[in-house]
Amino acid sequence: MDDPIRTEVMKHRLVSVAEEMGARLQRAAFSSNIKERCDFSCAVFDETGNLVAQAAHIPVHLGAMPLSVQGCLETLTFAPGDVAMVNDPYRGGTHLPDITVVSPIFVNGHTESTLLGFVANRAHHADVGGMSAGSMPLSQEIFQEGFIIPPVKLMVNGQKNEDVWRLLMANVRTPDERVGDLQAQLAANHIGMERMQELAKRFGVQTLLADMDALLNYSERMTCQLLGQLPIGCYAFEDALDGDGFAEKPAVIKVAVTIERERATVDFSGTDAQRAGSINAVYPVTLSSVAYVFRCVLGLDIPANSGCLRPIHIIAPEGTLVNARHPSAVAAGNVETSQRIVDVLLGALAQACPERIPAASQGTMNNLTIGGWDARHGRPFAYYETIGGGMGAGPHSHGVSGRHSHMTNTLNTPVEALEYAYPFRILRYALREGSGGKGRQQGGNGLIRTYEFLQSAEVTLLCDRRVTQPFGLEAGKSGQPGRNRLKQNGVEKDLPGKCSILIQKDDVLTIESPGGGGFGSH
Repeated sequence: MDDPIRTEVMKHRLVSVAEEMGARLQRAAFSSNIKERCDFSCAVFDETGNLVAQAAHIPVHLGAMPLSVQGCLETLTFAPGDVAMVNDPYRGGTHLPDITVVSPIFVNGHTESTLLGFVANRAHHADVGGMSAGSMPLSQEIFQEGFIIPPVKLMVNGQKNEDVWRLLMANVRTPDERVGDLQAQLAANHIGMERMQELAKRFGVQTLLADMDALLNYSERMTCQLLGQLPIGCYAFEDALDGDGFAEKPAVIKVAVTIERERATVDFSGTDAQRAGSINAVYPVTLSSVAYVFRCVLGLDIPANSGCLRPIHIIAPEGTLVNARHPSAVAAGNVETSQRIVDVLLGALAQACPERIPAASQGTMNNLTIGGWDARHGRPFAYYETIGGGMGAGPHSHGVSGRHSHMTNTLNTPVEALEYAYPFRILRYALREGSGGKGRQQGGNGLIRTYEFLQSAEVTLLCDRRVTQPFGLEAGKSGQPGRNRLKQNGVEKDLPGKCSILIQKDDVLTIESPGGGGFGSH
């Protein structure tokens, strides 16, 4: 029988490994997107690729990472000193800028090395090639979005696989930055391997393997217990994305959550077919979103690992927005569609357990990429940012203002760091007062961020909730939709949520992010 005290202690030991990996990755990274915004995630896996422990990083990364590790296991044979990488969304990735680095953990036995498990981290690289700087284009097929990396070995027997490094760096706009960030990812995995080997030496390999299995089983039991507390029934909800950047027609996502004893079925049947634009989500993104929502309903004390999903069956019809077919464009599926999947799941579960579910948060990451030739330094540049907004109000609290929510968990790029590194400046950065939905509990306010350009550049926006609004609950009002504005030659005009434009010197771009929904009658 599992020892609950030992399980709790081991949970914290393994989480601390992932947290230390993240600290090293942040310190060693070159790009502001990783060093300043902390757009990365780290986790520990067992020998079959199950996620055993994770740091408190980014939900859309962590829920999908087991499929990346398992994809590497299916394709590659690992030996001590090997390290793999992958970014292919159709091989367990999310979108191409997210590069996952996977390292096996070997421990020496009496006669040969034993595979204990894996450590892995996923980091968003500010550019991986493709049709526009920042690799988040207004695309219509995945080949336009950047360099596709199937599971390959980045390191072999402790040595760089030079051919792979050269091939990757020849296909990106900022190779020096990419080398620095990849080396930081390797350093993070290295410290993770060391810490796991230390645990194996202290407790024994078989004991540690049993402890990891006990953590998975514990999370499964607690998930079953939670589901058993919910009223049996089928709870349906639907919401929509504004469009895909090529057609204004809303893209509808439907879900039916069926609770039956200690099991749940999450069925996305009826969701719209995949679109020409990049709002298509691959299955790992949908899996991440489902894992995140049920993990939130579970509570903070339950270990976040693959065991949480064992009692949950997901139906995501192939060829739809929630399970796109290759070679569909998917850059925005990871960042925008994941947020709407969360919204529909929360809307459904609010019918089953209204005391646990908040109103909709801003429902977008407000993705902004800026790139071009930096005349100051005589080299290309690529900048990527997501912008926070209003969080939805809950049954007992107001929504928080100006925060990232749900599937993202990053910081902003500090103004000082941004203006030092890139050829533009921030004219305004403030809360968007009054944008949160009214209610007994008020929705959080969005943000206003205004950029002035010091030279020409290419800008791509992948935003949502510019037409649809974050919904309120229990008679609470919806949050205000976002707005994008461009001022050129003294004339200001509205921009669509998803667009790619050429910016000239002295142009001014303003992004106003949505507010969160309100909760309860005012």
